[in-house]
Amino acid sequence: MPHTTPLKDKAACGTKPAPPCTLVIFGAGGDLTKRLLMPSLYNLAGAGLLPEGFSILGVDHGDGTDETLRDGLTRTMEEFSKDPTSEFHAASIDRKSWGFIRDRLHYLKGDFEKPETFQAVKEAVKGSAVFYCAVAARFFGTIVDGLGEAGLLKQEEGTFRRVVIEKPFGSDLASARELNARILRQADESQFYRIDHFLGKDTVQSIMAFRFANGLLEPVWRREYIDSVQITAAETVGVEERGGFYEPTGALRDMVPNHMFQLLCMVAMEPPNSFEAEAVRSEKAKLAEAVTPIPPEDAVRGQYTAGTSEGRQVPGYRDEPHVAEDSRTETYIALKLHIENWRWAGVPFYIRTGKRMTGRRTEIAVLFKPAPFKLFEETPTDDLRPTVMRITIDPEHGISTEYNVKVPGPEMKIGRVRTAFKYSDFFADTPNVGYETLLYDCMIGDATLFQRADNIEAGWAAVDPLLSGWPQATPAPYAAGSAGPKEADDLLARDGRHWLGIDGTTD
Repeated sequence: MPHTTPLKDKAACGTKPAPPCTLVIFGAGGDLTKRLLMPSLYNLAGAGLLPEGFSILGVDHGDGTDETLRDGLTRTMEEFSKDPTSEFHAASIDRKSWGFIRDRLHYLKGDFEKPETFQAVKEAVKGSAVFYCAVAARFFGTIVDGLGEAGLLKQEEGTFRRVVIEKPFGSDLASARELNARILRQADESQFYRIDHFLGKDTVQSIMAFRFANGLLEPVWRREYIDSVQITAAETVGVEERGGFYEPTGALRDMVPNHMFQLLCMVAMEPPNSFEAEAVRSEKAKLAEAVTPIPPEDAVRGQYTAGTSEGRQVPGYRDEPHVAEDSRTETYIALKLHIENWRWAGVPFYIRTGKRMTGRRTEIAVLFKPAPFKLFEETPTDDLRPTVMRITIDPEHGISTEYNVKVPGPEMKIGRVRTAFKYSDFFADTPNVGYETLLYDCMIGDATLFQRADNIEAGWAAVDPLLSGWPQATPAPYAAGSAGPKEADDLLARDGRHWLGIDGTTD
């Protein structure tokens, strides 16, 4: 299976460097470039996975030169390396690895909406190229049109031209379809790499190995044995300075059709007939298309109010910068999903994601059905809880299983135990901000971890009824530092279930 070798060991295991190409970054002065793309390229250089014939062309609207771009990115790399809260931090910057990147940085001032910008790119780029749209979503179509009209997406024999598009890919089903149609007028589907950094995490990728490489699991990974599944992506941070972006977006658009649906697909898709990119992506698309449109009664929106988060007082969402005083934007979403296929019919999938919650945790929890008949009539019902398997992605990477055993002693008394492992106990910790594998895969032409048009549109189709029914609804309040609004608890309580603890407990 691809993508499971730690980054720093890929070269040692015979993984070849990517082929020579130019990485053209539209939005070279932006936060994404500074915080994620540069550290990822630095890590790839340190692993020996970038070729000598590699170069980077940064395009942005501000004044600048090659040297100002190099100096500015060098400063931010040094700052981030010393910041323990950043995606990238290290004891020190390896001068050889960063020097490899720094010496290959070039700058081009240009307006994304003017044809002359793309003519200048055409003059600068020869041979193979990857065009990365590290810009606001409103520029995606504009940039692809500019590339296509300038002839920059034509692939000659022995070369490739690919485009990486960040989320959000559309803001609803209609806009996603429109954007797909627009970009596909300029180039073939195989040239577009719709990126979701969740899929760059080793623990997300390893879900397929965990499911399909262990004969113990596959026979019970279905409706006959599984009661329900909970998928959680909880954050302790608020919107910080991103209120201008978050106000028209909200938790549903920001997280569900992309990140959360990708986790859903990984845990629920059918086994592909191979690990070739199109086989894997086809199974993901089939799963997403099997999700029935979500009615409003199976959804809860929430918005955080002032409270205590990680030991400090924090403001409510409406008091954050660039947020309207009467905002109806949700910072929390909880959903109940149904998958209409033979494997999952009747099994509810519960999804929740939110900001300013009681803890930071991204996980998939699988709750199994109880044994078919009860041997332990004298045992209190509370002691006979279901077997729960939790695949944790953040902040720690690992898998734990809780189940029932006999407590030592003369009586038949049931106790609860947990078996667990952390990836860090078995595998070396490697530098990774989540984009390294994705950038490398794009350069070598492996689209396995990227979203296809049909997958994107299926995700939007499932949530589209909610987007049309909610514009005037006021989200339920929840205090910062809590587990979310009471209405989210009620959503599960009506089915006789409850959310697992964000702190890792089952209560």
